[in-house]
Amino acid sequence: MRTNLNIILITLAFAGTNCQAQPEMTYNTLTPEEEHVLLNKGTEKPHSGLYVNYNAKGVYTCKRCDAPLYKSEDKFDSHCGWPSFDDEIPGAVRREKDSDGRRIEILCNNCGGHLGHVFLNEGFTPKNVRHCVNSISMNFIPDTADVNSARAIFAAGCFWGVEYHFQLVPGVLSTTVGYTGGRSAEPTYKEVCNKSTGHAEAVEVIFDPDKVTFEDLARLFFEIHDPTQVDRQGPDIGEQYRSAIYYHDESQRQTIQKLIKILEKKGLDVVTEITPAGKFWPAEDYHQDYYESRSSTPYCHIYTKRF
Repeated sequence: MRTNLNIILITLAFAGTNCQAQPEMTYNTLTPEEEHVLLNKGTEKPHSGLYVNYNAKGVYTCKRCDAPLYKSEDKFDSHCGWPSFDDEIPGAVRREKDSDGRRIEILCNNCGGHLGHVFLNEGFTPKNVRHCVNSISMNFIPDTADVNSARAIFAAGCFWGVEYHFQLVPGVLSTTVGYTGGRSAEPTYKEVCNKSTGHAEAVEVIFDPDKVTFEDLARLFFEIHDPTQVDRQGPDIGEQYRSAIYYHDESQRQTIQKLIKILEKKGLDVVTEITPAGKFWPAEDYHQDYYESRSSTPYCHIYTKRF
């Protein structure tokens, strides 16, 4: 049977016009910043990427074609300002001499997207290899097989400050800032700011319910912003800064309503929207971990005890 299959494949290969052309590979839509790095071989600023100090377990994939590139166990801290790996998934990365004639460029072997550069014999790890990769070239797929996790989405004004407070909570596994609750697909920051999409700036929180409950997180949500303000939070004005919680199940919805009733009894006219969770679109890389990457604190999200 194998011999017959080989004959068939050879026959098809030489059939020429008798065979249909293979469809072209389709790639993910990229933002201008992503195109600058992946297609035009640019470099993001050091210490600005989402995955520089990222230590979750999982697999890093190509942002252009979703091909697996690196495993988290091969990531190490080289203090260079970009994610560093001392090994790649076999066959995932291609090496070529850089246009500067000195460095070795690394590319996704599947789509040719620019990842960064590889350096040898620096002594960081026993493998003596450092793949210096732009965060913006990658996505991350967490390994949650052995972790009990749940999801919550909160909107409370500028997502930089909201994320900052949730990152401090023990039991929070990861946070991502992005856009939700709007009309269009794949919104950009500029579109959201122009109020043309209806999206809110929001934070997706992945948490371990054995260590922190949804109610704990929802209480914090109401204490890090003013839930009585309509379409604004402090100096930030617009529907994208509205107060909202996007619930994933009936239990979350009931918890939110319970907390709002408590606040209303305290005299607060709460305007927080309670909306079923829909599609969450991650924001551009430079918005992720904004205050952590700059070693600063929010100017408009000040904790106020309400419960």
